[in-house]
Amino acid sequence: MSASQLQRAADVLRRSKHLVVLTGAGMSKESGIPTFRDAFEGMWARFDPEEVATPQAFQRNPRMVWEWYEARRLQIIQAQPHAGHYALAALEAHLPQVVIVTQNIDGLHKRAGSTDVIELHGNIMQHKCFADCQGDPTLLNIAELPQDEIPPRCPHCGAYARPNVVWFNEFLPVGALERARELCLRADVILIVGTSGVVQPAASLPYLAKQYGGAFLIDINPEHNEITPMCDLFLQGTAGGILPRLAELISS
Repeated sequence: MSASQLQRAADVLRRSKHLVVLTGAGMSKESGIPTFRDAFEGMWARFDPEEVATPQAFQRNPRMVWEWYEARRLQIIQAQPHAGHYALAALEAHLPQVVIVTQNIDGLHKRAGSTDVIELHGNIMQHKCFADCQGDPTLLNIAELPQDEIPPRCPHCGAYARPNVVWFNEFLPVGALERARELCLRADVILIVGTSGVVQPAASLPYLAKQYGGAFLIDINPEHNEITPMCDLFLQGTAGGILPRLAELISS
């Protein structure tokens, strides 16, 4: 990545009126959070990822699935936002609209100060009723539930509590996906950070923005990926290394 590429990206971003930032697992990995499949190590190495990430798996063995997600949640609690997270939050002071659309479930964007975050795959810090008996999602405060059974039970209907994340074989939250699509169609700039562009339907968002909205696409990633060929600008490197430099150029 050259200085001229970085300056060009900053110039494009500075003129943006409707910026959408799409982030994926690479963003979280820089905070020390293993990717979903990388997390299957140690005592969990013998499990197939799909054994703990489908509604069917939860119905077969709710305790095992619950304990895997609780272990991952505790790991994520100890992680901290990195410089890239804070740089994205800082953009809000200089641009009219900055919306983060993330596939990550760790909540680090909000912890870094970003105020408009669409969590396409949910948030591991939240729990909900497996049956969503009071509406989708029926969020539960686990600390207030009886702990004599693992997983604890929904106080409304008696179904098990589960993490508020999107599993295989489940649809993304309708409202979140619809808003993400609408924003991408209106966006003048799409900033793509730490995602390989293979997980659908999130991977389709840059294509919508480019084909139907004419957005300028900037890809920030350590390596070329599925989205790179259609982007207007590719900045090779990490989010923590590039985003703070961009934020500094935009604010100067």
